[in-house]
Amino acid sequence: MRNFRLATLEVHGWLVAFLTLSGSAFAQTQPTPNVPATGTFGRWATIVDVLDTGQDARKTCVASTAFVDSGGYPGTLTLSISNGDALPPDAYPAVTIAIGNKDLPTGKKIAAKFGDAAGQVAAIVYSHDSVAGRLAWMVENKPKTSLALLRAMRRATTLDVVFGKQPVATISMDGFYKAYRSLGMSCGFATADVAP
Repeated sequence: MRNFRLATLEVHGWLVAFLTLSGSAFAQTQPTPNVPATGTFGRWATIVDVLDTGQDARKTCVASTAFVDSGGYPGTLTLSISNGDALPPDAYPAVTIAIGNKDLPTGKKIAAKFGDAAGQVAAIVYSHDSVAGRLAWMVENKPKTSLALLRAMRRATTLDVVFGKQPVATISMDGFYKAYRSLGMSCGFATADVAP
């Protein structure tokens, strides 16, 4: 597991506020020095944060969408990757769901399904400590599973998420395709296997 992932989860609270205030009519913004670059694509928002180490520039690239589950709990579905990590096709962005519903299964190796009527992707999720008042679950990042999940996200209009036998949410994928391509351009990896 890459250490930066837990740090990028701190961004969730900001993303939820950003998405809530911005509504669905997002506008692209231009980067300014020392301020993360942000972009919007349908219901997805992106953030690219650059840390200049003096020797090179490390970029952390995050795409996220906000949702509300059937019980009224707010949540986020987030992808995150750094150009200092292994990049696709060797490794794909980490996929994390954070939500305020404390009745969902927690622990290690929780069976999960992601998909729509056209097909489901089976995965394993691990719960983590609360992030900004929400529990978080990270999808086990195996290249074959991650690629299948990202392709399902590209294909679906809405993504149904289930942990164990308990439905989590139905999440809009409006803008996912462009947001994923933006991550690839920002962090320097090819997106043709997910979003040509």
